[in-house]
Amino acid sequence: MKLSFFKYTLLPALLGLTMTSCEDFLDRPAEDSYNSSTFYKNDTQCVQGVNYLYNSPWYDFQRGFIKVGEVLSGNYYWSTSPYLTLTVNSTDADLVNMSYSLWSVIGHANTVYNNIKGGEGSEAVKNQCMGEALAWKAMAYFYLVRSFGDVPIIHDNSTMLADGTYSNTSKVQKSDVYEYIIMTLEKAMECLPKSSSPGRIDYYSAEGLLAKVYLTKSGVAAVGNGQRNTDDLAKAAKYAKDVIDNSGRSLLSNYSDIFRLQNGFNEEALFSWMWTADASLWTTQNTLQSDLGMVGFSEFGDTWGGYNGPSVDLQEAFGVSPLENPDNRADVDARRKATMMLAGDFYEYFWTDRTDAKGRKGFNFLQFLYDTNGYGTGGPGQLQSMTGANNVKHLFGDAYDHRTYSIGGLSASNMRSSLPTHILRLADVYLVYAEAVIGNNGSTSDASAIDAFYKVRSRAIKSATRPSSITWSDVWKERRLELAMEGDRWYDFVRRSYYDLSGTISELKAQHRNAFFGLNELYESYYKSGVWNVNTSTMRYDSDTPAPNVSASTFTLPYPSQDVVFNGRLLEDPVHVDVRSTYSY
Repeated sequence: MKLSFFKYTLLPALLGLTMTSCEDFLDRPAEDSYNSSTFYKNDTQCVQGVNYLYNSPWYDFQRGFIKVGEVLSGNYYWSTSPYLTLTVNSTDADLVNMSYSLWSVIGHANTVYNNIKGGEGSEAVKNQCMGEALAWKAMAYFYLVRSFGDVPIIHDNSTMLADGTYSNTSKVQKSDVYEYIIMTLEKAMECLPKSSSPGRIDYYSAEGLLAKVYLTKSGVAAVGNGQRNTDDLAKAAKYAKDVIDNSGRSLLSNYSDIFRLQNGFNEEALFSWMWTADASLWTTQNTLQSDLGMVGFSEFGDTWGGYNGPSVDLQEAFGVSPLENPDNRADVDARRKATMMLAGDFYEYFWTDRTDAKGRKGFNFLQFLYDTNGYGTGGPGQLQSMTGANNVKHLFGDAYDHRTYSIGGLSASNMRSSLPTHILRLADVYLVYAEAVIGNNGSTSDASAIDAFYKVRSRAIKSATRPSSITWSDVWKERRLELAMEGDRWYDFVRRSYYDLSGTISELKAQHRNAFFGLNELYESYYKSGVWNVNTSTMRYDSDTPAPNVSASTFTLPYPSQDVVFNGRLLEDPVHVDVRSTYSY
């Protein structure tokens, strides 16, 4: 049975941080020595002590990461899910796990920060580790406030244990929570170095998140009037531009490379969950391939996501259709294939030990579906996806791929991979900058904003030409295509709802979120005969299922019911807190 989020947040202080860290992400301390009285005595121990914040407390958020970020937003079809119909309630298991996971991150980050602050070691390393802890705390709060709206502020676990306020804590107005996140990131930036080891958070990682926080906060006080706070927009642009100009980071030349095992520590990733498939370490593994991969995609019998897939609406955003003949499909955007599998697709970076019917090393989507005997582990024998597409991001491939391309040649196993999950990328910061410069004007001809937008777009579309101006709509769509299936899209809708509620509701209601009928017949016939024969009477989009109801309340998820039972004050109106005078680091 799960603990309430307040107990779960305070638990690290009681346990002395007995959890282990990711063995592949630097070293981990021995379990019998990992507590505040015997640890944090030197630089190595301080680094080891913060490592696990990159994985274990986030473990239970993985499914919510997709269901909230992508299913709620209309990017992903998950059959019979309340996230698809926007009817999530307070007892939903994935919502509960998501909430507990985020509060767990905050509790552990608080405890690690205080223990390292009072520990030994060089000031430089202690500062780096404290900065990492604060950056992860800020990220967790950023997810919480955008998911649940007004939330409590848990500044120090030990203090709450001492004064007994953990079960009597009020919600804080979301505008104040955003200010608290900003304050936390400012302190993190004071502590963090300008550059660090691959995969670790540095100054520019925190600054990139700060820019995104300011862009989001800019609409909080708008109350639907369409005008965002210009000071917040200016700060979002300022911090994003500093990352772009001075971090020394750049976009990878090939979009799909971002998500490969061998590029887990790529310079484009500002924040990443760093997982390990080591079977001796629980809650440190990536399990997303199990939820998103098709039955038979791995040898471990641990993939069941084939019945779901990228939505028809997302396919249309990429300019493709499940009824489009793959022989004629003009894939001008490299992000489409790197995001979703469609009929005719072949992936040279999955199943690199296997040969398809055409003699190519790699993964043939249609052959996998219909050749159940001679190709790989034996596919499902039919198209399972109700949208004609299956997922690509967050997949590592088969066991051979994992051994070959993971750091140290570690083997995958049942529901275990080491594939990092990138949750803030440099491309996001480029688009934050472009949108912040546009601000309330609708469009801009500012050269630096256009350059930022064009760098993202031209990587994916080689034929793209540099525009002379860009609009808010251009950036809005580009964010969707660039970041699809990265757990972000719903939070863009939440951000937009702060200042454009009616437009946000209208877009969600107009989406093609439903299934598509008759696609298995179409795909199988094409695979066996090579003829693409569409029968529009049986192969059609489900236009009979009505669009989900969307209202202002849709953009705030309900608190888990157990939390409300434990602390009835969560049902009360939020309070205003002057965070700058109330809290300090």
